[in-house]
This record gives sequence, C-alpha cells and structure tokens, in this order.
Amino acid sequence: MIESVREPVEILRLETPGPILLLGAPGVGKGTQAQRLRAAWEIPQVSTGDILRAIRKLPEAEAGEVGSLAKRLMDAGKLVPDDVVNELVAQRLLADDTRRGYVLDGFPRTLGQANWLDRHLGMDETALPVVAVSIEVSYHVLLRRITGRRTCPTCSRIYNVYSQPPMQAGVCDVDGTPLVQRPDDTEPVFEERMRTYEVETAPVVEHYRALGRFRAVDGDKAVENVTVAVATAIAQLRGQKI
Repeated sequence: MIESVREPVEILRLETPGPILLLGAPGVGKGTQAQRLRAAWEIPQVSTGDILRAIRKLPEAEAGEVGSLAKRLMDAGKLVPDDVVNELVAQRLLADDTRRGYVLDGFPRTLGQANWLDRHLGMDETALPVVAVSIEVSYHVLLRRITGRRTCPTCSRIYNVYSQPPMQAGVCDVDGTPLVQRPDDTEPVFEERMRTYEVETAPVVEHYRALGRFRAVDGDKAVENVTVAVATAIAQLRGQKI
C-alpha cells in the first residue's frame, strides 16, 4: 500500500543540511527518501522534473527568457539541453527556501551537470558543497519491485504482487477495482532504464567519491531504517560526530 511520508522522521537534526544529492537506480526509493528528509529537516526538494513541468504549464509570457526556450523545446518534443537545465536550476537555487539546504532530485544526472553545479556553488564562498548518498539495492530486488508493482486506477493505491499483494489477486482492497500495471513497469523497460542509469550516473558517483563527498547505504531495509542511514551518512559527510 502507499507509504505515508507526511510525518517527519525521527533522525539526526542538522541545522544546515546543505545541498544533498540522492543517487540510486530506478526503484530504490529516492523519491520517498527525499520527501522524508524534506519533512524532517524542513528543506525543499529541488526537482528538475517539477521545474520543467511547472514551466510547461505557464503562458510563454510568464516563463521568462530561459523558461520560454525550455517550453518551446518541450512543446516540440525535444530534449532540454544541459545549459538550459543548469540555468533553470540556478534560478531555483536563488529562492529563500534553499538557504539552509535542499534535496536534489534528478539533477545532477550527468558528470557535466555535476561539474557545473560544483562550479556554480563554488562562486559563493558561504555555500556548502554537494554531498552525495547512493541508495543501493540488488538488481534482483529492484526487478521484483518494479515488475511486481500494480496500481489501482481509482484510488491510486500501490501494491506489489511479491511483497505487498492485495487480499484478492488483481483487485484493489479498498474499492474492488481491477489493478493495472504501468507500461514502464515491464522487465524490458526496466533493463533499458538500468543501462541508461549506469552509463550516466556511474561517472557522477566516481566524481563525488573522488572528492570525499560520497557514501553508499543499504536500501533493502524498512523505509524508516533507510532514512536513518541516509541522514547519518549526510551528517558524517558534513563532519558531524555521530
């Protein structure tokens, strides 16, 4: 069923978490952990997906110069290039809510973006650098998480045929609606997403590892335990004694 992430989690308190990058393959639970850190530390989640979706909904006159360019590219079915995404992220980081820190979601995805972000933050002598935590789960477990996922189209509850099956196979416990599998929750799609992730993200991991700003945590545990592990790793990377 749906895991609640609205209540703050009892984890180490950081007054200034700084910029945090959560890494991990599709299905490891980065989104859930980002929301938990956001609630616990009262910092925003900076998502390039959210930024681009918001821009796409705006009238072009309200999107600004860079936003208008991104909007035109998306409307034409084209990818938004790194330099445009970088500028949109830079604009987002000017907001007051990012002052104490933020959780990065979907950015930096490539080594080029990571290098740009380091340079951008380095222009402010008071800004903390990015610390990166990778949530790691075995390929087999991730495959079962993704391909076993079923959703109720009526109430949006999520089940898993392997780990959280409905009481009656294929039917939502709440409203009896037949459950569906999303088109991108199949094994071929998952395999392609994994290949893309490994090609794009492996250099980002090595980048932050080389800088001494990287930790890996075991993501094959209860959600709350993973949150504690992630928060502890961040605190250690920030030099806080545990």
